[in-house]
Amino acid sequence: MKIYHSQSGIFIEHEGKYYQNENKSFDALINRDHLYQQLTDELKDYKPIEDASKILDETLLPPVGTQELWGAGVTYYRSRDARMEESKDAGGGDFYDRVYDAERPELFFKAPHYRIVGNRDHVRIRRDSSWDVPEPEMTLFCASSGQIQGYTMGNDMSSRSIEGENPLYLPQAKSYTGSAALGPCLYVPSEPIPNETAISLEIFREGEIVFKDNTALDQIKRKFTELVEFLFRECDFPQGVFLMTGTGIIPSNDFTLASGDEIRITSQPIGTLTNFVQ
Repeated sequence: MKIYHSQSGIFIEHEGKYYQNENKSFDALINRDHLYQQLTDELKDYKPIEDASKILDETLLPPVGTQELWGAGVTYYRSRDARMEESKDAGGGDFYDRVYDAERPELFFKAPHYRIVGNRDHVRIRRDSSWDVPEPEMTLFCASSGQIQGYTMGNDMSSRSIEGENPLYLPQAKSYTGSAALGPCLYVPSEPIPNETAISLEIFREGEIVFKDNTALDQIKRKFTELVEFLFRECDFPQGVFLMTGTGIIPSNDFTLASGDEIRITSQPIGTLTNFVQ
């Protein structure tokens, strides 16, 4: 089951059919335990939509209400190596090696809901940064109870030059206007997403692919439930929370994003999150 958030309203796709929800706010719709079953039971009360193609072709809102977006770092081995490399000149390289093996994961605040953009919308690179990359990440939606209810694709825009200068600059490297995108939908399955689920990244410049790579969730070191448990230890989230789970795709050190680039992050059955760089 997929939930789409658009300027025209909230739409649900289930078994090839589309329905419009007119009864709940986005917060009230998603912030519930046993979400798949609750939505399945409610479909009979939703308005059927004959053709949703026009809705899905438009610039979608991110599949969030008023939730915060958090991030987890150094959860893949490839991410650990990249962070160590970019920070070694600042003397902080071993921080990432140590957190990769530590009991406590790296967790950080990424964005409030009003700084998150959706599918086919624009993300930004910082004006004071010289080395910028997208980080494709499986993103969890957890209800206020702390239970994982859904998944979406995340684009964690990052300034590697600022983070590499000093690990204490991580908030500036990660959290700024246009630094986060989610979409194209919130995927709500009846069972947890499979561990072998693949994620791919493609970056286009003037219509040509300049970078592509892929990874899979079985390459992540930490369990999703472990990351969520640490996030909820001393934080409450009245409307639930979104959590990016880290990236296993790192462009090479000679690559940086440029204005006008098109970023496509894909994982099935969620779909493709497309963003354009300002």
